[in-house]
Parts: sequence; structure tokens; C-alpha cells
Amino acid sequence: MKITSLNVAQTLMADTELVTDSVVLQLDDYRIGIRSNSTALLDRLRAYFAYTVSADDGDGLDSCDCTVYAIDAQPTDLDLSFTDWRREPGKTGRKDAYFDLIDDGRCDGRLVRKVRTGVLFLQSEMHRIAHGPCVANDNQVINYINCQYMNRLQHRGAVICHASGIVIDNRAMAIAGFSGGGKSSLMLRMLESPGSAFLTNDRLFIESSGPLEVRAIGIPKLPRVNPGTIVSLPSLRPMLDQQQLQEFEAMPTADLWELEKKFDVDVADVYGDNRIVPQSTLTDLLILNWKRTSDCDCQFRKVNLRQRPELLNAVTKSPGPFYADEAGKFQTDTAKEDHEPYLDYLDRVDVWEATGKIDFELASETCQSILRTQPCLRTS
Repeated sequence: MKITSLNVAQTLMADTELVTDSVVLQLDDYRIGIRSNSTALLDRLRAYFAYTVSADDGDGLDSCDCTVYAIDAQPTDLDLSFTDWRREPGKTGRKDAYFDLIDDGRCDGRLVRKVRTGVLFLQSEMHRIAHGPCVANDNQVINYINCQYMNRLQHRGAVICHASGIVIDNRAMAIAGFSGGGKSSLMLRMLESPGSAFLTNDRLFIESSGPLEVRAIGIPKLPRVNPGTIVSLPSLRPMLDQQQLQEFEAMPTADLWELEKKFDVDVADVYGDNRIVPQSTLTDLLILNWKRTSDCDCQFRKVNLRQRPELLNAVTKSPGPFYADEAGKFQTDTAKEDHEPYLDYLDRVDVWEATGKIDFELASETCQSILRTQPCLRTS
């Protein structure tokens, strides 16, 4: 029997009873419907995506651009030979595996399996299904839903940046950094200041909005931070109980920095509903090229990415295994990012490099000063 997206979809949806409830997200001009066999999962997704939930949530599925089905079930073995998706430099361990579905000689879709959890994802033009222990791994379902919007943005010419984003006075700054550089920590520190707004945490898209302007678009993904960031910021400390605070504060700074334990920060709950914006004009990019072990003072300087192309490695990001271009061709793990679109967009903004030792307080003050004093529109 041919293994196509249709018969895989039929297998994954077999004997599934969907609940009558649904969730509809409005992301710019793109609408995503979500259906499930689990009310608990839908409730969790509605809460997580609260600021993007459509006004006609639950009643507007007919007008959605796509519908994601999230089926909570035991892991399913389809007896297929999956291929491991190669991790990015600096990342270790197996995370994703994929199997491409072929029908009449053309790629008909892709199955992606999360190696650790066993959650399966079917991605094709007609079918978008998450199947497996979805309630227990709702973060993976959230990422998959966001991938649908990310694909849409790339189809219209936007490029993906591995960066967080902050907005002050209608001006956005993207914050990128090499692994463990602290881009989320710096962004949250800046959110402590009145008048700032959250744009995005780890995935930021940029596209042209005029001959001299670039639009920055956020992905609705909550910041994930380590205990060191929570302990250091007054607004985040209530996320931990007293015992946790004492435990983390007693740890040596170096150990706290390396601790592999992440917490989601509910931006609206901590900072308020009016502190989230979906997009803004990008005026600046900061690349954190500092080091915790450096003995040099932290410094900020403007750079030209065409003269410092190595810094782009902190900014560029692979679209990942769920991405297929408009012709239906799926991304491969050996594809090289084309730097020219990034350079074209980033030629229109000021690019800054932070070097020396890590200094979040100085960085926050410097970034706020940059955003509050510069004109929004570049003229050269």
C-alpha cells in the first residue's frame, strides 16, 4: 500500500471523537483553527494564545486558512523508517526524526516524530495533525501551531531570525546572541521598564515595509527563562515559591547560569495585557557577542554586517522540518541559509555588537537609550 498523507491522516484520526469546542487564532491576516479530542488541551491552548484568540473563537472555523488537529493519544508506531533531523551547531542529542510521504513520484507531505516524547506530526497541504501524548507535551503542540504561521510569513518573503524582540516608542529592537548569550534575559529586563512592550522571545521575522523600513513580526511564544533570570528580576520572583527562591539563591552564580531548567513567563499576567505587540518597525539589531568569562568591560559599538558576516551566524535560523515552500518542497537539514535577504533587510537598520563581559544592567540602559533617542525612519 502507498504511504500517502491521506492514508496516514486516516490512520491517525481513526476512531477519534472530537469535542465540539474549538479554538481560532487570528495572527495578522492568517487564521488558524484548532480542534482536538481533549477539552483540557483546548483550554490550555486558548489560555496560552490568549492575546491572539479571534473574537469569533470557536465559531469561525469555516473562515480559517488552516485547521490543526491535536489528538491526545498513546504514541503510535507506524512501522516507518524515520531519519534523524540533524541538529544545529552546538546542539546535541536526538530531537526530531522525519519521514517524507511520496505519492505519484512527488512529495505528498512529511511526518515528523519527536524522539523523546513520541508525538507525531503530519504536515501536508491538506492535513495538519499532531498525534500522541499531546496534553503531556502541549509545548510541542504550541510550537507546531506556530509553525503554520511561520510558514505563511516565509511564503510572503519574511526571513526568520533567532532573536527576541522588544518595542519602545513604536520602535523595535531585535536581540540575537550566540548560544546561552542571554537574549531572553535582556529582553525581560527591559520589560521591567514602563513603556516597553514584548514582541517575541526566540523567533522573530523581518520583512520589507518600504524602501528604507523593515517590519519586525513576533511569534506568539512565551519567553522561557532559567532560574537565574527569575531570581534577578523583581517582577518574575513571584513565579517561584519561597523554598525555590532560597534554593536557587544559595547556588553559585556559575552553577545557576548552567542550570537546565526553564520556566514559561506569562507576559500578560506579569506585565499586563497592554505590554504585548504583534509587530512593529525594526530600527535596531543587537548581537550579544559577550562572554561570561571575559575580563574586559562590556562595550557596545555599531557594526556593518557586510564587513562582519560571521555575526550573521547569531541571527540566521533554519526554517526547520515542518517548512515547505509554496511549491510544496520540504526543507532539508543540509540546506544553507541564504544570507543576502538578511543583509538586504538589515542594511536598513542600525546593527550593534555587545562585547566583553556580560552586563545586563548596562545593556538594558543602553538599549533603552538607543530606542528612545533615535528617529524611526532611516534616511541613509
